[in-house]
Amino acid sequence: MKVVALVQARLGSSRLPGKVLKDLGGEPLLAWCVERTRRAATITQVVVATTDDPADDPIAEFCAARGYDCFRGSQFDVLDRFYRAARHYAADGVVRITADCPFIDPDLIDLTVQEFWRSEADFAANRLPPPWKRTYPIGLDTEVCSMAALERAWKEATQKFEREHVMPYFYDEEGRFKIHVLHHDPDYGSLRWTVDTPQDLDLLRAVVGRFAGRMDFSWREVLSLFQREPELAQINAGVQHKTATDVDNRME
Repeated sequence: MKVVALVQARLGSSRLPGKVLKDLGGEPLLAWCVERTRRAATITQVVVATTDDPADDPIAEFCAARGYDCFRGSQFDVLDRFYRAARHYAADGVVRITADCPFIDPDLIDLTVQEFWRSEADFAANRLPPPWKRTYPIGLDTEVCSMAALERAWKEATQKFEREHVMPYFYDEEGRFKIHVLHHDPDYGSLRWTVDTPQDLDLLRAVVGRFAGRMDFSWREVLSLFQREPELAQINAGVQHKTATDVDNRME
């Protein structure tokens, strides 16, 4: 079975424009995400899924320079972009990763993919966005679906938030698909390791600075750091996480 990880990336972030190419320890966030995802044993291929907007040409150029596979599609109908990318690369299973999660963990990717196949679900994830409960830190988000289920969602989803956020159609109505959500005990869902604001970037730069140039640290090593230095979490404590139904007001 061919499992394709699609890394969602664009430069037009509303809260931190250009974030996916911003520097983190000498590498752009996007490089962190691609390289760490590539380390997952269950992933056959990693593809950067960006937009066909000329403003995102720098992402395509960066991918070409690094030898990363890159697919370009709709700017705001991200579900359409994902479906077409998955079909282009003949995926059997599709993993959604976002480029604002540079600490994405290959072991957690593997666990989520393995649980997806084991449970025979249409969709599996290690988190659902607010208002649902999550127990893994924000920034380790891994979502997996079958190609058949993605095609059904692509055909049937009509709400703007379902098209923009790709996966809500799988879980916003109970019983529509068979879903499997991974939980962690104890609950670390209040920790925020993603980049959506300048404060988030400040935090991740502080974390990377503690690892002396390494890019291969695990999420558990980051967790241990936060347990030793709980004050780190205050750097972005005031940031409000987006919900499943938030949409970009620029979306037509």
